[in-house]
Amino acid sequence: MREYLKQRILEEARYIAETKSTVRHTAKVFLSSKSTVHKDVTERLIEIDKKLYDEVRKVLEINLSERHIRGGLATKRKYMKEKNGGK
Repeated sequence: MREYLKQRILEEARYIAETKSTVRHTAKVFLSSKSTVHKDVTERLIEIDKKLYDEVRKVLEINLSERHIRGGLATKRKYMKEKNGGK
């Protein structure tokens, strides 16, 4: 694997582990696609750093289990904003 790819993968993984960030948010921060970040941290990272992979995996599992809650809150905010005249 090329060195710049390893660097990118490790940076993305450290960011997720430290900030408990979602794949979507991490992709925005690193100007990558969600698919790239997801593949980096779920498939490629294990070959580079198993311990970091385990940390990131736990964060991703938590994010997955909470996804429906965040979606519901976003919908609530959307309709509250419409109800208040877009304010």
